[in-house]
Amino acid sequence: MVLHLGFLHYAAMSSINIHSLLLFSAVLRLLLILFGEWQDNHMEVRYTDIDYLVFSDAAAVMASGKSPYERTTYRYSPLIAFVLIPNSIIHRSWGKFLFSASDLLVGSFIHSILKLRGVPEKMCTNSVIVWLFNPFTFTIGTRGNCEPIVCAMVLWIIICLMKGNLLQAAFWYGLVVHLRIYPIIYALPIVLILDPLHFRFSKKPALTEWRSSNGRIAQNYGRRKVNYAYQLWVALTSIFTLERFMFGLISGVVFFIFTGFFFYLYGWEFLHEALLYHLTRVDPRHNFSIYFYHIYLHYEHEFSALEKLISFLPQFVVQLALIFRFAPDLPFCLFVQTVAFVAFNKVITAQYFVWFFCLVPLILPWSKMKLKWEGLSSIFIWMGAQIHWLMWGYLLEFKGKHVFIPLWAASLIFLAANTWVLIRIILHHGFSPLFKQLEPASSKQSLKRE
Repeated sequence: MVLHLGFLHYAAMSSINIHSLLLFSAVLRLLLILFGEWQDNHMEVRYTDIDYLVFSDAAAVMASGKSPYERTTYRYSPLIAFVLIPNSIIHRSWGKFLFSASDLLVGSFIHSILKLRGVPEKMCTNSVIVWLFNPFTFTIGTRGNCEPIVCAMVLWIIICLMKGNLLQAAFWYGLVVHLRIYPIIYALPIVLILDPLHFRFSKKPALTEWRSSNGRIAQNYGRRKVNYAYQLWVALTSIFTLERFMFGLISGVVFFIFTGFFFYLYGWEFLHEALLYHLTRVDPRHNFSIYFYHIYLHYEHEFSALEKLISFLPQFVVQLALIFRFAPDLPFCLFVQTVAFVAFNKVITAQYFVWFFCLVPLILPWSKMKLKWEGLSSIFIWMGAQIHWLMWGYLLEFKGKHVFIPLWAASLIFLAANTWVLIRIILHHGFSPLFKQLEPASSKQSLKRE
């Protein structure tokens, strides 16, 4: 999770510009895709992700005019199968190139977000490197996983909000929630920052730049003469604002248009496989979640309302606490939310980690964590807990050893490691609200009179 956390202080590639970096990254991904094709044909262990085979089969079924859900275990929006139809027409690796291009787009968006916030070019480049050359992220797209598309959409929503393009942000938010349900957790922090003191339809929001906030958090809230009557009026009316209403309306309409259209085409099977399955999913197979062993033991029985509440309540409470504490610092809020959401989820697979890996570069310029020793200790604790779990998972899956209890204990250790590292990141973060407070209209008029 904190891979390369201290990279900003020691990066040796700071002279490389973003265009050269993206070009080199593209060549690396092209070589990995070609190598993957060779490995799939010549080695026992395949390079291609099993999900990619599911996507490709569903796309082929869709191309023949049938429902993609005729392919067993396809549990995604039909949009993913649709964009992979060229797998059957052009080449089976089409989707890998598409996902890898999205991976590069994430790098470009990271650079754009940091530049908009006034981060120096050297730091921007180093932060992009953290994403583009993370071994986990440059293999996930080339192996055929669709998560880079979702990551690119999430970052594009942040860019739209930073530029004041509320309607466009709402459109893409509705679409990304349809595509992958987990970004629904970002709804509340986005709504919270759309408050009239910081965001208005009539003007572009003022961004808090890196130089005025890094390590010092020099906010101007107490320095400006603000009309107190205006503040009271804002407090009474800011719960329901035009900005919040329009964002909710447009994102909701987009979500229901896509969902309704595919429900019309594919019926309840689509609704269950693409949406409801992910909301109610319980997986009896071993995974990183602390709940897996309980689910494994009781999978044949219906879970009680109390059991469902106990598994959901910690996740819900932690989400609310993080949102109300960090929502003004939107990129950081989304990051801590996602880490906590994954850590406390009922099912955790390695591909979920990419959900917060794409947000790590956005918080690095505001982190006071040094590589030595705080950064290294965080890296080793998180990776060590993951490797420890994988050791027991290997003994169970490949060696047939009865190690469910040690594996469950390893899941508890992994949760503890995630929690510890997340706390360390929070403690070393320089809180920096995304938007500055806008001048009230009455203040502007009084200044003009003076």
